[in-house]
Formats: sequence, C-alpha cells, structure tokens
Amino acid sequence: MTWAAICAILFAFVGKLNAVLATIPVPVMGGIMILLFGIIASVGIGNIVRGKVDMSKPRNMVIAAVPLGFGIGGMIFQAGSFKLGGIALAGISAVILNLILPNNKE
Repeated sequence: MTWAAICAILFAFVGKLNAVLATIPVPVMGGIMILLFGIIASVGIGNIVRGKVDMSKPRNMVIAAVPLGFGIGGMIFQAGSFKLGGIALAGISAVILNLILPNNKE
C-alpha cells in the first residue's frame, strides 16, 4: 500500500506520468478503479476484523456506516467554491465522527 501511495503521488505531480495514464482507455481505467476501491474496502474490513472491533456497538456502526454512505452515495459537501466529495469526504467524516461520538469504555 505504501508503494501504491507513492506512485499515486508521483502520477499526480509529474505531468509526463499523468500523460501516460491518460492513454489508458476509459473502460480499462474503470475496471482498475473498481478493483482499487474494492481492495481499499477489503483492507479496511480486514483491519476491523483483526482489531476485533465490536460492530454491535452503535458508535462503531455509525462510524462505519456514515462514511460508506457518503462514499458510495456520491455525497458532496460544498461551501462557496470549496468542494469535498468521494473518498476524501468519507475519510474526513470518519475521523470527525470518531472524535465527536462518545466512547463508553467498559
């Protein structure tokens, strides 16, 4: 995952690498994106399982459900010219929910 993140950053900031990506046909890129986002979701579910997170607790269920709904549903937050959507909005909403929802330790 670290190497994938490094490559994504390089692709974003190096114009020639970005031009190479632009030559990939749209249907092929769509398949790659489906696989990419499926792997990201699978890694997240694996982390939840390995961490033995109790998904029967309402707090944990909300922290998982709201970002999934935002990401899958195409939710967009817009304030003036600032716009946030997709995985960015889902990730930020998960962090904010984790910080603000009460955590009743037993």
